[in-house]
Amino acid sequence: MTPYQTRANRLSPLTPAHAQQVERWLGPEKIAQLQDAMRGWYGRPICLLDVPGSLWITKDGDFVGYVNASKFSSAADYLFERLKRYYAELSKPQYGYCNAGFASLSDALLRASQGYRQRRSFYKTGSTGVVAVTNSLWRLGSQPAAGATPAAAPGGTAQSSSTTGALSFNNPASGTLHLTGADITASVVGNCLLMYDLLFGVAKTMASTATEAVTGVPTRYQSTTSTDEDYIGDNFGFIQVGGTALAATGHNWTTCLYTDQGNASSTLPSVTGNSGAIVDRLDQPTSQWFVPLASGDIGMKAWTQMQCSASVATGVIWFMLGHPIGFHTMPVANMATPFNWLTNRDPAPRVFDSACLAFLEITKPATTATNYSGNIQFTNAAA
Repeated sequence: MTPYQTRANRLSPLTPAHAQQVERWLGPEKIAQLQDAMRGWYGRPICLLDVPGSLWITKDGDFVGYVNASKFSSAADYLFERLKRYYAELSKPQYGYCNAGFASLSDALLRASQGYRQRRSFYKTGSTGVVAVTNSLWRLGSQPAAGATPAAAPGGTAQSSSTTGALSFNNPASGTLHLTGADITASVVGNCLLMYDLLFGVAKTMASTATEAVTGVPTRYQSTTSTDEDYIGDNFGFIQVGGTALAATGHNWTTCLYTDQGNASSTLPSVTGNSGAIVDRLDQPTSQWFVPLASGDIGMKAWTQMQCSASVATGVIWFMLGHPIGFHTMPVANMATPFNWLTNRDPAPRVFDSACLAFLEITKPATTATNYSGNIQFTNAAA
């Protein structure tokens, strides 16, 4: 079994998706954005959470799985038709009914789950960004609240669902929790969110070129066994500007160390920072939401050392570590694409107990601040 053939990967579809259906649903611009974002990715395919069916994108930018829609219409057409039917139904008299059975298959599955579902509201007011650069929503409110600042080196902070800023949910009493629904709207067309499990963060000392050790470690996705669900593979690092913009000083992040998927020390390839980087953006090159890893590495267990090539007089930098859950593509502005994965429970992404669920705005298509709102749904699968 290869490092990528874990249970999660075996359950994800690996056959090529119907190219015309994918393009019809998402549109060529959204496809290009996602493919650009995946350039250089070293992990397994990442699912597209709000596409009907079970669609995933690979590190090569190929789409695998299937779209359970778009044979003849796009996402916009589909939503328009749903609204027409919705308003038509509102104009009709509404009667009660008795012994009518389940309203739909989804309703039947929901009732069959016997209450093992959780629904959480989500609202984030985004910030101004830079075209083709990824922004973090961690510091921004209002639901969940603005995220807490990670502790300074060397300890840092191992994040969890109890950390301020995490999307709240209850750990299941038994079995495993999975993401089975997400209806999210974006106020600006073309944006894309990555939902991820924020594992760890540490604040870097600025105005220094000295190496700085990191001793803190995450509590999830720490197994060196490739067949375990909590395997280190797919863990990604990113370098985020905190609440204070950086001074106008050219700099690189170099001689930064991490522990790889085999529990060995590795050196991060040099990452080019951005002079005067604004708050909440990633201090990385355009189109890059994850830092590159040493050749052959497919995940990060922990950060162990940070260093900046220049003394940046002012600013706040956090070294973060996360694990991807899936993309929210939102191909239509101000409208949610309804979907429900209860009928495809096996490939539904796993959400670990006490996960710190957070969001990144992936390679923003415009500088405009974007508002996001909607609902996230989780379902407990039996042990």
